[in-house]
Amino acid sequence: PGTKGKDGGSSIWEKPFADEFDDRLTHTGCGIVSMANSGPTTNGRQFFITYKSCAHLNRKHSVFGKVAGGLEILRRMEQIPTDKETDRPL
Repeated sequence: PGTKGKDGGSSIWEKPFADEFDDRLTHTGCGIVSMANSGPTTNGRQFFITYKSCAHLNRKHSVFGKVAGGLEILRRMEQIPTDKETDRPL
């Protein structure tokens, strides 16, 4: 990714892009890879990986993949203690 100051780079489209929902792809189970956004059509370059099913995210965040290997690492990451208010690692 390119960099623009301190924003961490940009997507290949260089601006937010539309959601791409497919009802066959849902936030079901561990290891789902999905676009992070701040509302409709605000996708950029950030993504997240689920630790468990998150049905409340369906049709809000576009699923585009699933972790194919290394789920043991994801399980270890899930065990890292976090701050109760910010959910950030301690």
